[in-house]
Amino acid sequence: MYALDDTVAAVGTPPGHGGIGIVRLSGPDAVSILQRVFQPAHGADLTARRITFGQVIDPDTGEVLDEVLAFYMPAPRTYTRQNTAEIQGHGGPVPLQRILNVVLRFGARLAEPGEFTLRAFVNGRLDLAQAEAVRDLIEAQTEASHRIAVDQLGGRLSGAVRRVRRQLLDVLAYLEASIDFTAEEVPPQDIVTPLGSAAKGIGRLLQDADQGIVYRQGARVAIVGRPNVGKSSLLNALLRVERAIVTEIPGTTRDTLEETINLRGVPLVLIDTAGIAESEDRIEQLGVARSREALRQADLALLVVDGSQPLRTADGEIADLVGNRPAVLVVNKSDLGSPVVDVGAMLPDAPHVVVSAVTGAGLPELEEALANAVLSGRVMPSDCLLVSNPRHKALLEQAAEHVQAALEAHERGLPADFVSIDVMSAVTALGAITGETASEDLLNTIFSQFCVGK
Repeated sequence: MYALDDTVAAVGTPPGHGGIGIVRLSGPDAVSILQRVFQPAHGADLTARRITFGQVIDPDTGEVLDEVLAFYMPAPRTYTRQNTAEIQGHGGPVPLQRILNVVLRFGARLAEPGEFTLRAFVNGRLDLAQAEAVRDLIEAQTEASHRIAVDQLGGRLSGAVRRVRRQLLDVLAYLEASIDFTAEEVPPQDIVTPLGSAAKGIGRLLQDADQGIVYRQGARVAIVGRPNVGKSSLLNALLRVERAIVTEIPGTTRDTLEETINLRGVPLVLIDTAGIAESEDRIEQLGVARSREALRQADLALLVVDGSQPLRTADGEIADLVGNRPAVLVVNKSDLGSPVVDVGAMLPDAPHVVVSAVTGAGLPELEEALANAVLSGRVMPSDCLLVSNPRHKALLEQAAEHVQAALEAHERGLPADFVSIDVMSAVTALGAITGETASEDLLNTIFSQFCVGK
Protein backbone atom coordinates (compact mmCIF):
# COMPACT_ATOMS: atom_id res chain seq x y z
CA MET A 1 0.00 0.00 0.00
CA TYR A 2 1.20 3.48 -0.78
CA ALA A 3 1.34 6.25 1.82
CA LEU A 4 -2.00 7.90 2.56
CA ASP A 5 -0.79 10.85 4.63
CA ASP A 6 0.96 12.81 1.89
CA THR A 7 -0.61 15.04 -0.76
CA VAL A 8 -1.67 13.56 -4.09
CA ALA A 9 -2.92 15.14 -7.29
CA ALA A 10 -4.40 13.92 -10.57
CA VAL A 11 -6.52 15.00 -13.50
CA GLY A 12 -10.07 14.10 -12.53
CA THR A 13 -11.68 14.33 -15.98
CA PRO A 14 -11.39 11.91 -18.91
CA PRO A 15 -8.58 12.27 -21.45
CA GLY A 16 -9.27 14.27 -24.58
CA HIS A 17 -10.77 17.67 -25.34
CA GLY A 18 -13.65 19.20 -23.42
CA GLY A 19 -15.04 22.43 -22.13
CA ILE A 20 -13.75 21.91 -18.58
CA GLY A 21 -10.95 19.84 -17.08
CA ILE A 22 -10.27 19.34 -13.37
CA VAL A 23 -7.06 18.82 -11.41
CA ARG A 24 -7.75 17.46 -7.93
CA LEU A 25 -5.54 17.51 -4.82
CA SER A 26 -5.99 15.73 -1.50
CA GLY A 27 -3.75 15.71 1.55
CA PRO A 28 -2.28 17.96 4.22
CA ASP A 29 -0.55 20.31 1.73
CA ALA A 30 -3.40 20.59 -0.77
CA VAL A 31 -4.37 24.11 0.26
CA SER A 32 -0.82 25.47 0.52
CA ILE A 33 0.06 24.09 -2.92
CA LEU A 34 -3.06 25.70 -4.40
CA GLN A 35 -2.15 29.00 -2.81
CA ARG A 36 1.33 28.86 -4.36
CA VAL A 37 0.18 28.25 -7.93
CA PHE A 38 -3.16 30.12 -8.01
CA GLN A 39 -3.51 33.87 -8.29
CA PRO A 40 -7.05 35.20 -7.68
CA ALA A 41 -8.29 37.87 -10.08
CA HIS A 42 -9.13 41.46 -9.07
CA GLY A 43 -7.58 41.12 -5.63
CA ALA A 44 -10.11 38.51 -4.50
CA ASP A 45 -9.37 36.26 -1.55
CA LEU A 46 -9.17 32.47 -1.82
CA THR A 47 -11.52 31.32 0.93
CA ALA A 48 -12.75 27.88 1.98
CA ARG A 49 -15.68 26.36 0.10
CA ARG A 50 -15.97 29.31 -2.24
CA ILE A 51 -15.15 29.20 -5.95
CA THR A 52 -12.69 31.89 -7.00
CA PHE A 53 -11.78 33.03 -10.51
CA GLY A 54 -8.13 33.57 -11.34
CA GLN A 55 -5.05 32.18 -13.05
CA VAL A 56 -2.69 29.30 -12.52
CA ILE A 57 0.84 30.68 -12.67
CA ASP A 58 4.17 28.89 -12.66
CA PRO A 59 5.85 30.55 -9.65
CA ASP A 60 9.32 29.84 -11.02
CA THR A 61 8.78 31.67 -14.32
CA GLY A 62 5.69 33.80 -13.75
CA GLU A 63 4.08 32.22 -16.84
CA VAL A 64 0.29 32.09 -16.92
CA LEU A 65 -0.78 28.50 -17.59
CA ASP A 66 -4.57 28.93 -17.72
CA GLU A 67 -7.55 30.94 -16.56
CA VAL A 68 -9.37 28.80 -14.02
CA LEU A 69 -11.87 28.51 -11.23
CA ALA A 70 -10.41 27.19 -7.98
CA PHE A 71 -11.59 26.30 -4.51
CA TYR A 72 -10.51 24.33 -1.47
CA MET A 73 -12.27 22.49 1.34
CA PRO A 74 -10.66 21.85 4.72
CA ALA A 75 -10.87 18.44 6.38
CA PRO A 76 -12.89 16.57 7.47
CA ARG A 77 -15.97 17.62 5.46
CA THR A 78 -14.55 16.43 2.12
CA TYR A 79 -14.71 13.34 -0.08
CA THR A 80 -11.44 11.98 1.32
CA ARG A 81 -11.82 13.59 4.78
CA GLN A 82 -8.53 15.33 4.06
CA ASN A 83 -7.83 18.86 2.89
CA THR A 84 -8.83 18.95 -0.77
CA ALA A 85 -8.52 21.44 -3.60
CA GLU A 86 -9.73 21.58 -7.19
CA ILE A 87 -8.59 23.61 -10.15
CA GLN A 88 -11.15 23.80 -12.97
CA GLY A 89 -9.44 24.83 -16.17
CA HIS A 90 -10.00 24.40 -19.88
CA GLY A 91 -10.43 20.79 -20.83
CA GLY A 92 -7.55 20.25 -23.21
CA PRO A 93 -4.72 17.80 -22.52
CA VAL A 94 -1.96 20.45 -22.69
CA PRO A 95 -3.30 22.99 -20.16
CA LEU A 96 -4.36 20.24 -17.76
CA GLN A 97 -0.99 18.50 -17.97
CA ARG A 98 0.86 21.78 -17.41
CA ILE A 99 -1.28 22.58 -14.36
CA LEU A 100 -0.71 19.07 -13.02
CA ASN A 101 3.04 19.33 -13.61
CA VAL A 102 3.37 22.56 -11.63
CA VAL A 103 1.26 21.13 -8.80
CA LEU A 104 3.49 18.05 -8.67
CA ARG A 105 6.60 20.20 -8.71
CA PHE A 106 5.48 22.09 -5.64
CA GLY A 107 4.93 19.12 -3.36
CA ALA A 108 2.16 16.81 -4.55
CA ARG A 109 2.59 13.22 -5.67
CA LEU A 110 0.77 11.77 -8.69
CA ALA A 111 -2.18 9.78 -7.37
CA GLU A 112 -2.45 6.08 -8.05
CA PRO A 113 -5.63 4.63 -9.61
CA GLY A 114 -8.48 4.90 -7.14
CA GLU A 115 -6.37 6.58 -4.48
CA PHE A 116 -8.86 9.35 -3.72
CA THR A 117 -11.60 6.79 -3.06
CA LEU A 118 -9.15 4.59 -1.12
CA ARG A 119 -8.46 7.54 1.16
CA ALA A 120 -12.21 8.03 1.58
CA PHE A 121 -12.46 4.36 2.63
CA VAL A 122 -9.48 4.38 4.98
CA ASN A 123 -10.71 7.59 6.63
CA GLY A 124 -14.21 6.22 7.19
CA ARG A 125 -16.02 8.32 4.60
CA LEU A 126 -17.14 5.18 2.71
CA ASP A 127 -17.11 1.49 3.47
CA LEU A 128 -15.72 -0.94 0.90
CA ALA A 129 -19.06 -1.81 -0.71
CA GLN A 130 -19.81 1.89 -1.11
CA ALA A 131 -16.34 2.50 -2.56
CA GLU A 132 -16.93 -0.20 -5.16
CA ALA A 133 -20.28 1.41 -5.94
CA VAL A 134 -18.40 4.59 -6.88
CA ARG A 135 -16.71 2.72 -9.73
CA ASP A 136 -19.99 1.05 -10.70
CA LEU A 137 -21.66 4.47 -10.84
CA ILE A 138 -18.95 5.79 -13.16
CA GLU A 139 -19.15 2.73 -15.40
CA ALA A 140 -22.97 2.37 -15.41
CA GLN A 141 -24.26 1.85 -18.95
CA THR A 142 -28.00 1.88 -18.29
CA GLU A 143 -30.45 3.59 -15.96
CA ALA A 144 -30.98 0.29 -14.14
CA SER A 145 -27.28 -0.23 -13.42
CA HIS A 146 -27.03 3.43 -12.42
CA ARG A 147 -29.91 3.02 -9.98
CA ILE A 148 -28.31 -0.05 -8.39
CA ALA A 149 -24.98 1.76 -7.99
CA VAL A 150 -26.63 4.81 -6.41
CA ASP A 151 -28.51 2.50 -4.05
CA GLN A 152 -25.31 0.81 -2.94
CA LEU A 153 -23.38 4.08 -2.70
CA GLY A 154 -26.06 5.25 -0.27
CA GLY A 155 -25.23 2.29 1.98
CA ARG A 156 -28.35 0.17 1.57
CA LEU A 157 -26.44 -3.04 0.82
CA SER A 158 -23.89 -2.29 3.54
CA GLY A 159 -26.70 -1.82 6.06
CA ALA A 160 -28.27 -5.16 5.19
CA VAL A 161 -24.92 -6.96 5.44
CA ARG A 162 -24.08 -5.30 8.76
CA ARG A 163 -27.42 -6.32 10.27
CA VAL A 164 -26.74 -9.96 9.48
CA ARG A 165 -23.14 -9.67 10.66
CA ARG A 166 -24.26 -8.15 13.96
CA GLN A 167 -26.54 -11.15 14.59
CA LEU A 168 -23.62 -13.49 14.00
CA LEU A 169 -21.31 -11.42 16.22
CA ASP A 170 -23.80 -11.74 19.08
CA VAL A 171 -23.84 -15.52 18.62
CA LEU A 172 -20.05 -15.60 18.42
CA ALA A 173 -19.73 -13.58 21.63
CA TYR A 174 -21.94 -16.09 23.46
CA LEU A 175 -20.05 -19.09 22.06
CA GLU A 176 -16.65 -17.69 23.02
CA ALA A 177 -17.91 -16.81 26.49
CA SER A 178 -19.28 -20.34 26.95
CA ILE A 179 -15.85 -21.71 26.01
CA ASP A 180 -14.03 -19.56 28.56
CA PHE A 181 -16.52 -19.75 31.45
CA THR A 182 -18.66 -22.38 33.15
CA ALA A 183 -22.34 -22.99 32.49
CA GLU A 184 -23.18 -21.34 35.82
CA GLU A 185 -21.39 -18.17 34.75
CA VAL A 186 -22.85 -18.12 31.22
CA PRO A 187 -26.50 -19.21 31.14
CA PRO A 188 -27.61 -21.24 28.08
CA GLN A 189 -28.71 -19.13 25.14
CA ASP A 190 -30.71 -19.93 22.02
CA ILE A 191 -28.42 -19.67 18.98
CA VAL A 192 -30.63 -21.53 16.50
CA THR A 193 -33.02 -18.61 16.10
CA PRO A 194 -30.38 -15.92 15.36
CA LEU A 195 -28.41 -18.29 13.12
CA GLY A 196 -31.60 -19.12 11.22
CA SER A 197 -32.46 -15.44 10.93
CA ALA A 198 -28.96 -14.71 9.60
CA ALA A 199 -29.30 -17.53 7.07
CA LYS A 200 -32.59 -16.06 5.83
CA GLY A 201 -31.08 -12.59 5.58
CA ILE A 202 -28.19 -13.88 3.48
CA GLY A 203 -30.60 -15.91 1.38
CA ARG A 204 -32.65 -12.81 0.56
CA LEU A 205 -29.51 -11.01 -0.62
CA LEU A 206 -28.49 -13.98 -2.76
CA GLN A 207 -31.95 -14.55 -4.22
CA ASP A 208 -31.60 -12.04 -7.06
CA ALA A 209 -27.82 -11.68 -7.15
CA ASP A 210 -27.49 -13.27 -10.59
CA GLN A 211 -30.01 -10.78 -11.93
CA GLY A 212 -28.15 -7.90 -10.27
CA ILE A 213 -24.86 -9.00 -11.82
CA VAL A 214 -26.47 -9.04 -15.26
CA TYR A 215 -27.70 -5.46 -14.77
CA ARG A 216 -24.20 -4.40 -13.73
CA GLN A 217 -22.05 -6.34 -16.19
CA GLY A 218 -24.49 -6.96 -19.02
CA ALA A 219 -24.45 -10.04 -21.21
CA ARG A 220 -22.62 -11.04 -24.37
CA VAL A 221 -24.87 -12.26 -27.19
CA ALA A 222 -23.24 -14.01 -30.15
CA ILE A 223 -25.24 -13.84 -33.38
CA VAL A 224 -24.29 -17.04 -35.22
CA GLY A 225 -25.39 -18.95 -38.28
CA ARG A 226 -24.22 -20.03 -41.68
CA PRO A 227 -23.32 -17.41 -44.31
CA ASN A 228 -26.05 -15.19 -45.80
CA VAL A 229 -28.82 -15.93 -43.32
CA GLY A 230 -29.06 -12.26 -42.32
CA LYS A 231 -26.91 -12.01 -39.17
CA SER A 232 -25.52 -8.57 -40.00
CA SER A 233 -28.94 -7.34 -41.08
CA LEU A 234 -30.33 -8.53 -37.77
CA LEU A 235 -27.59 -6.68 -35.90
CA ASN A 236 -28.44 -3.48 -37.77
CA ALA A 237 -32.13 -3.97 -37.09
CA LEU A 238 -31.58 -4.41 -33.34
CA LEU A 239 -29.27 -1.39 -33.24
CA ARG A 240 -31.67 0.74 -35.35
CA VAL A 241 -28.63 1.89 -37.32
CA GLU A 242 -26.66 0.60 -40.30
CA ARG A 243 -23.56 -0.54 -38.41
CA ALA A 244 -22.56 -3.71 -40.27
CA ILE A 245 -21.96 -3.96 -44.03
CA VAL A 246 -24.69 -6.00 -45.69
CA THR A 247 -24.61 -7.47 -49.21
CA GLU A 248 -26.18 -10.41 -50.99
CA ILE A 249 -22.71 -11.98 -51.27
CA PRO A 250 -22.20 -14.85 -48.79
CA GLY A 251 -19.26 -14.31 -46.49
CA THR A 252 -19.40 -10.50 -46.47
CA THR A 253 -18.68 -10.50 -42.73
CA ARG A 254 -15.21 -11.89 -42.08
CA ASP A 255 -14.58 -10.72 -38.53
CA THR A 256 -16.53 -10.17 -35.34
CA LEU A 257 -18.23 -6.82 -34.77
CA GLU A 258 -19.45 -5.75 -31.31
CA GLU A 259 -22.06 -3.14 -30.42
CA THR A 260 -24.01 -2.55 -27.19
CA ILE A 261 -27.76 -1.98 -26.79
CA ASN A 262 -29.82 -1.18 -23.72
CA LEU A 263 -32.52 -3.82 -23.34
CA ARG A 264 -34.77 -3.41 -20.29
CA GLY A 265 -31.91 -1.83 -18.42
CA VAL A 266 -29.43 -4.57 -19.31
CA PRO A 267 -26.44 -3.66 -21.48
CA LEU A 268 -26.35 -6.36 -24.16
CA VAL A 269 -23.17 -6.69 -26.20
CA LEU A 270 -24.29 -7.96 -29.61
CA ILE A 271 -21.53 -9.77 -31.49
CA ASP A 272 -22.00 -10.13 -35.24
CA THR A 273 -19.93 -13.06 -36.45
CA ALA A 274 -18.74 -14.46 -39.73
CA GLY A 275 -20.87 -17.24 -41.16
CA ILE A 276 -19.74 -20.62 -39.87
CA ALA A 277 -19.01 -22.84 -42.86
CA GLU A 278 -16.21 -24.83 -44.46
CA SER A 279 -13.98 -22.70 -46.67
CA GLU A 280 -10.65 -22.89 -48.46
CA ASP A 281 -10.17 -19.14 -48.09
CA ARG A 282 -7.59 -18.45 -45.37
CA ILE A 283 -9.23 -15.19 -44.32
CA GLU A 284 -12.66 -16.82 -44.07
CA GLN A 285 -11.12 -19.62 -41.98
CA LEU A 286 -9.80 -17.06 -39.52
CA GLY A 287 -13.22 -15.41 -39.39
CA VAL A 288 -14.91 -18.73 -38.69
CA ALA A 289 -12.40 -19.44 -35.90
CA ARG A 290 -13.25 -16.11 -34.32
CA SER A 291 -16.96 -16.87 -34.66
CA ARG A 292 -16.50 -20.12 -32.78
CA GLU A 293 -14.54 -18.34 -30.05
CA ALA A 294 -17.19 -15.63 -29.76
CA LEU A 295 -19.83 -18.33 -29.35
CA ARG A 296 -17.74 -20.08 -26.72
CA GLN A 297 -17.41 -16.91 -24.65
CA ALA A 298 -20.98 -15.69 -25.08
CA ASP A 299 -23.58 -15.72 -22.32
CA LEU A 300 -26.32 -16.21 -24.91
CA ALA A 301 -26.43 -17.45 -28.49
CA LEU A 302 -28.68 -16.00 -31.16
CA LEU A 303 -28.84 -18.72 -33.81
CA VAL A 304 -30.14 -17.33 -37.10
CA VAL A 305 -31.56 -19.51 -39.88
CA ASP A 306 -32.97 -18.52 -43.28
CA GLY A 307 -36.71 -19.12 -43.18
CA SER A 308 -37.03 -18.83 -46.96
CA GLN A 309 -34.96 -21.97 -47.59
CA PRO A 310 -34.97 -25.53 -46.30
CA LEU A 311 -32.56 -26.18 -43.44
CA ARG A 312 -29.10 -27.30 -44.43
CA THR A 313 -26.67 -29.62 -42.73
CA ALA A 314 -24.62 -26.60 -41.64
CA ASP A 315 -27.58 -25.23 -39.66
CA GLY A 316 -27.74 -28.41 -37.60
CA GLU A 317 -23.99 -28.43 -37.08
CA ILE A 318 -24.07 -24.86 -35.76
CA ALA A 319 -26.96 -25.80 -33.47
CA ASP A 320 -24.74 -28.59 -32.12
CA LEU A 321 -22.04 -26.00 -31.44
CA VAL A 322 -24.57 -23.94 -29.47
CA GLY A 323 -25.24 -27.03 -27.38
CA ASN A 324 -26.94 -26.51 -24.03
CA ARG A 325 -26.00 -22.86 -23.53
CA PRO A 326 -28.85 -20.32 -23.29
CA ALA A 327 -30.05 -19.50 -26.80
CA VAL A 328 -32.77 -17.97 -28.94
CA LEU A 329 -33.50 -19.42 -32.39
CA VAL A 330 -34.32 -16.75 -34.97
CA VAL A 331 -36.07 -17.66 -38.21
CA ASN A 332 -35.20 -14.71 -40.44
CA LYS A 333 -36.46 -13.40 -43.80
CA SER A 334 -40.19 -13.65 -43.08
CA ASP A 335 -40.63 -10.82 -45.62
CA LEU A 336 -39.98 -13.42 -48.34
CA GLY A 337 -43.06 -15.41 -47.36
CA SER A 338 -44.11 -17.85 -44.68
CA PRO A 339 -41.17 -19.86 -43.30
CA VAL A 340 -40.59 -23.08 -45.20
CA VAL A 341 -38.30 -24.54 -42.55
CA ASP A 342 -39.23 -26.85 -39.71
CA VAL A 343 -37.10 -25.89 -36.73
CA GLY A 344 -39.09 -27.85 -34.17
CA ALA A 345 -36.26 -30.27 -33.45
CA MET A 346 -33.54 -27.61 -33.48
CA LEU A 347 -32.72 -26.21 -30.03
CA PRO A 348 -36.01 -27.53 -28.61
CA ASP A 349 -35.49 -25.81 -25.23
CA ALA A 350 -34.85 -22.40 -26.78
CA PRO A 351 -37.58 -19.91 -27.76
CA HIS A 352 -38.20 -19.69 -31.52
CA VAL A 353 -38.93 -16.26 -33.02
CA VAL A 354 -39.86 -15.46 -36.64
CA VAL A 355 -38.54 -12.09 -37.82
CA SER A 356 -37.69 -9.99 -40.81
CA ALA A 357 -34.50 -7.99 -40.36
CA VAL A 358 -35.54 -5.96 -43.43
CA THR A 359 -39.04 -4.88 -42.38
CA GLY A 360 -38.63 -5.14 -38.61
CA ALA A 361 -41.45 -7.65 -38.26
CA GLY A 362 -40.99 -9.81 -35.16
CA LEU A 363 -38.30 -7.59 -33.61
CA PRO A 364 -40.39 -6.74 -30.50
CA GLU A 365 -40.95 -10.47 -29.93
CA LEU A 366 -37.22 -11.10 -30.39
CA GLU A 367 -36.31 -8.39 -27.89
CA GLU A 368 -38.80 -9.87 -25.46
CA ALA A 369 -37.22 -13.31 -25.87
CA LEU A 370 -33.73 -11.87 -25.37
CA ALA A 371 -34.77 -10.02 -22.21
CA ASN A 372 -36.45 -13.12 -20.79
CA ALA A 373 -33.38 -15.21 -21.55
CA VAL A 374 -30.91 -12.92 -19.75
CA LEU A 375 -33.23 -11.97 -16.87
CA SER A 376 -34.97 -15.33 -16.45
CA GLY A 377 -38.27 -13.61 -17.10
CA ARG A 378 -37.96 -11.19 -14.17
CA VAL A 379 -37.96 -7.40 -14.11
CA MET A 380 -36.18 -5.39 -11.42
CA PRO A 381 -38.66 -3.77 -9.00
CA SER A 382 -37.88 -0.12 -8.30
CA ASP A 383 -37.41 -0.76 -4.55
CA CYS A 384 -35.48 -4.04 -4.86
CA LEU A 385 -32.08 -4.33 -3.16
CA LEU A 386 -29.85 -6.17 -5.62
CA VAL A 387 -26.40 -7.59 -5.04
CA SER A 388 -24.64 -6.77 -8.32
CA ASN A 389 -20.97 -7.48 -7.61
CA PRO A 390 -19.66 -11.04 -8.21
CA ARG A 391 -17.23 -10.58 -5.30
CA HIS A 392 -20.09 -9.80 -2.95
CA LYS A 393 -22.09 -12.77 -4.20
CA ALA A 394 -19.17 -15.17 -3.63
CA LEU A 395 -18.66 -13.87 -0.10
CA LEU A 396 -22.37 -14.16 0.69
CA GLU A 397 -22.32 -17.74 -0.56
CA GLN A 398 -19.35 -18.47 1.70
CA ALA A 399 -21.15 -16.91 4.66
CA ALA A 400 -24.30 -18.93 3.92
CA GLU A 401 -22.32 -22.19 3.84
CA HIS A 402 -20.63 -21.43 7.17
CA VAL A 403 -23.90 -20.45 8.87
CA GLN A 404 -25.48 -23.70 7.70
CA ALA A 405 -22.45 -25.65 8.90
CA ALA A 406 -22.69 -23.94 12.31
CA LEU A 407 -26.37 -24.87 12.58
CA GLU A 408 -25.64 -28.50 11.69
CA ALA A 409 -22.73 -28.66 14.16
CA HIS A 410 -24.95 -27.29 16.93
CA GLU A 411 -27.74 -29.74 16.10
CA ARG A 412 -25.25 -32.61 16.33
CA GLY A 413 -24.28 -31.48 19.79
CA LEU A 414 -20.69 -30.55 18.95
CA PRO A 415 -18.82 -28.34 21.45
CA ALA A 416 -19.10 -24.58 21.22
CA ASP A 417 -15.56 -24.17 19.91
CA PHE A 418 -16.45 -26.25 16.83
CA VAL A 419 -19.57 -24.19 16.18
CA SER A 420 -17.69 -20.93 16.69
CA ILE A 421 -15.21 -21.75 13.90
CA ASP A 422 -17.95 -21.57 11.25
CA VAL A 423 -19.64 -18.56 12.83
CA MET A 424 -16.32 -16.70 12.81
CA SER A 425 -15.76 -17.65 9.15
CA ALA A 426 -19.20 -16.28 8.25
CA VAL A 427 -18.47 -13.06 10.14
CA THR A 428 -15.16 -12.72 8.29
CA ALA A 429 -16.77 -13.27 4.89
CA LEU A 430 -19.42 -10.63 5.51
CA GLY A 431 -16.79 -8.23 6.84
CA ALA A 432 -14.87 -8.55 3.59
CA ILE A 433 -17.90 -7.07 1.77
CA THR A 434 -17.98 -3.88 3.81
CA GLY A 435 -14.24 -3.78 4.52
CA GLU A 436 -13.95 -4.64 8.21
CA THR A 437 -11.94 -7.76 7.39
CA ALA A 438 -10.53 -6.81 3.98
CA SER A 439 -6.87 -7.65 3.42
CA GLU A 440 -4.31 -5.27 1.99
CA ASP A 441 -4.02 -7.39 -1.15
CA LEU A 442 -7.79 -7.21 -1.65
CA LEU A 443 -7.77 -3.43 -1.29
CA ASN A 444 -4.93 -3.13 -3.79
CA THR A 445 -6.82 -5.31 -6.26
CA ILE A 446 -10.10 -3.41 -5.94
CA PHE A 447 -8.75 0.13 -6.10
CA SER A 448 -6.26 -0.60 -8.88
CA GLN A 449 -9.29 -1.09 -11.14
CA PHE A 450 -10.41 2.52 -10.64
CA CYS A 451 -9.44 5.33 -12.96
CA VAL A 452 -6.74 7.77 -11.91
CA GLY A 453 -8.32 10.84 -10.34
CA LYS A 454 -11.17 9.04 -8.55
